[in-house]
Amino acid sequence: MARTRVPLKQNLNILFTCIGRRVSLLNSFRRAAKSLRIDSRIFGTETTSLSPALRLCDDFFIVKAVTSRQYIPQLLSIVELEHVRLLVPTVDLDLKLLAVNRERFAKLGCHVLVSSPRVIDICQDKRKTYRFLIKHGFDTPLTISPQAAMSPRRFKGPYFVKPRDGYASRGTAVIRNRAELEFYVKRIPNPICQELICGDELTCDVFVDFDMRVRCVVPRKRLEIRSGEVSKARIVKNIEVMELAKSLAEKLGAGPGVITIQLFYTKDRKVKFIEINPRFGGGVPLSIKGGANFPKWILQQLTGRRPRISFDGFKDGLTMLRYDAEVWV
Repeated sequence: MARTRVPLKQNLNILFTCIGRRVSLLNSFRRAAKSLRIDSRIFGTETTSLSPALRLCDDFFIVKAVTSRQYIPQLLSIVELEHVRLLVPTVDLDLKLLAVNRERFAKLGCHVLVSSPRVIDICQDKRKTYRFLIKHGFDTPLTISPQAAMSPRRFKGPYFVKPRDGYASRGTAVIRNRAELEFYVKRIPNPICQELICGDELTCDVFVDFDMRVRCVVPRKRLEIRSGEVSKARIVKNIEVMELAKSLAEKLGAGPGVITIQLFYTKDRKVKFIEINPRFGGGVPLSIKGGANFPKWILQQLTGRRPRISFDGFKDGLTMLRYDAEVWV
């Protein structure tokens, strides 16, 4: 009787930057590596050792802030020293730096899971995001400058005021009259005014493979937000939303990796896109648990395997209720 051939283990070390509290994402990659028989050491970086996810890595590195000239050289040194093959950014802070320096990492045999500098630029400046959406025919809330909004003839609040280069819902406010607008524009840096939209707020996790093809889109309905990150959410398999998000990611040229697209689905079934974040979103553990195993697909491609991916092959209606846990050091 012929023996079943057991595949040899492969090595693939992973580095997460600005890892912070991304414990679920870290563990998802760890489980994916184990299921694929990949020997993988997982490293993390932070500016302080008081980071829960950092402490759960196989090893970690304390680095300079992303604004430091030493930041990229430090990462390159870690990649070379630890033979890192995959670098995964987790927040917006270093996306542009990593995009600009992607080829430097590639020369060391490391794939950086980041979009092009052009895509990062469009996504991180909400004025450019708005112009891109309008230019390519995607519905989006009216977005104007505070000066235009304060015009007596132009004011048609309520508006949602936020920094044009902000992230994680920091420095935002809902304003309903000119007096409130005058108050908040003095306190919110680089503000823009966006038409306030009512409806279900959805976040789509869009998976783009290393051939730059959109392979899967998982819409998540936000049920509760805490400190700018989703704490309760439910998968909503809305085919219309999925196809539009796919088209948007393709037109943008985002990827590889997971792209997070935020939108409102109104009562009259209109899809209004509001933001694009070219990275893993905070609520991505829900999509992974639902069957869209992004970490496994990424590791399969990096090790020369063909992942079996169904565009809508995930569990509809699955709900995530997040809670705090402790790490002892």
